[in-house]
Amino acid sequence: MSTDETTLAFTNTNRWETRQIVTMALLAAIGVLLSFIEIPLMPGVPYLKYDPSAVPAMVSGFSFGPVAGVAVGIVTGLIHGLLTSNFWGTIMVFVCTTAFVLPAALVYGKRRTFKSAMVGLGLGAVCMVVFAIIGNLLVTPLYSGIGIEAVLSMIAPVLLPFNILKSLVNAALTLVVYKSVSNLLTPKKKQVRGR
Repeated sequence: MSTDETTLAFTNTNRWETRQIVTMALLAAIGVLLSFIEIPLMPGVPYLKYDPSAVPAMVSGFSFGPVAGVAVGIVTGLIHGLLTSNFWGTIMVFVCTTAFVLPAALVYGKRRTFKSAMVGLGLGAVCMVVFAIIGNLLVTPLYSGIGIEAVLSMIAPVLLPFNILKSLVNAALTLVVYKSVSNLLTPKKKQVRGR
């Protein structure tokens, strides 16, 4: 038997490289830290607060694909939920972050250009707003003690503007942050012109 016949060829079937997993873990940790920075965006409703924890998830989605972005968002939400014992809030984070990251990362992954990033972020922002409203209708009555009629009455004056503003801030921050760190996250050999 020749040497060529006895040599076994092994291929790496892991979807993510070690460097990518470490980077995703770092982004999730940053997301957890950012989840504790809560900023009221609308006067008169101080209980609705914005935190930028979805931005690291979106950066991960743009860098490594939609599954990686959603994974970072879920890990971030899960750790924050465990630290704060906020079960219902964690569900809303899962829903809103996935709705924001998944469509945007899918669009950007097909064509890695600034225009695709803008289209993806716009689509992600719309999906996030829609799912946030649906989530509020389903989840808020379960933990707050108010009826669905009260939640319905809050959609136009409170929930819709808050979630639109939140998604726009997330999109703008993602553009700034991703542009700044994309060369660090993606090795030169894997970069695509136009990023």
